[in-house]
Amino acid sequence: MLGGSSNVQSKWKRKSAVTLALTVLTSSQAILIVWSKRAGKYEYSVTTANFLVEALKCALSLAALARIWRNEGVTEDNRLNTSLDEVSVYPIPAALYLVKNLLQYYIFAYVDAPGYQILKNLNIISTGVLYRIILKKQLSEMQWAAFILLCAGCTTAQLNSNSDQVLQTPVEGWLMAIVMAVLSGFAGVYTEAIIKKRPSRNINVQNFWLYVFGMAFNAIAILVQDFDAVMNKGFFHGYSLVTVLMIMNHALSGIAVSMVMKYADNIVKVYSTSVAMLLTAVLSVFLFGFHLSLAFFLGSTVVSVAIYLHSIGKLQR
Repeated sequence: MLGGSSNVQSKWKRKSAVTLALTVLTSSQAILIVWSKRAGKYEYSVTTANFLVEALKCALSLAALARIWRNEGVTEDNRLNTSLDEVSVYPIPAALYLVKNLLQYYIFAYVDAPGYQILKNLNIISTGVLYRIILKKQLSEMQWAAFILLCAGCTTAQLNSNSDQVLQTPVEGWLMAIVMAVLSGFAGVYTEAIIKKRPSRNINVQNFWLYVFGMAFNAIAILVQDFDAVMNKGFFHGYSLVTVLMIMNHALSGIAVSMVMKYADNIVKVYSTSVAMLLTAVLSVFLFGFHLSLAFFLGSTVVSVAIYLHSIGKLQR
């Protein structure tokens, strides 16, 4: 009885720690990107920052594999050696994530940190629709209702009562948010299809190859976009402590989501996302002078309800 109680308490502590980590990482992500600017510009190269994010995730995957190899030995499912057929599917999601991650920096020319946290939930809609189209998965009526609520919540949060402009975010910001949502949704669905094609394959091996191609594509982006700046000023030109924290945040966020799926559940992710939206808004009030309007509060509340309904719809499907 005592052993069972101790086990439950241990699981609760682990679940709480993972939830807290995901909430902090999610809420600080947009803030760190905005904070890394100087006089409204990125002094550093965003392509080198993206490259380092992929390199850090690759290193973390290797470290996890090294631990598995030490404890369980090398098996057919956890070895890095692979065939051309298996590895040839990873460049597509890696390229999609490259474009999405680069847009993530440029969207802040049109939207603030709290607005970004709201708009990035549009990827729930794109992911749901692409699930239906690509993986032929049925969506429940509650999920479709959640999509409508999500759109309404995102729009309400962006209403601007102090200007002739109806929405705070201009058309360019909405278009970039929609493109990011589609890219993120397609990459996520495609990656899930890859993983489920060989479910026994260790997830760290699959992540490793995805991140290797991510590094390769980001290296090409550096050559195309920032070659002169890197050659003249150095790879780490314009970097600060905030930039380093931002890179670590991006890398650890992916790991935290995996930990949630392993040690917690989807509801935890929902609560973390909802709390992170409000936390980002509150912190932005003190850091960037963000005006927390009634429209934003109501919109973020509707978005939180929509995310919760979508999660419940998945469980009932």
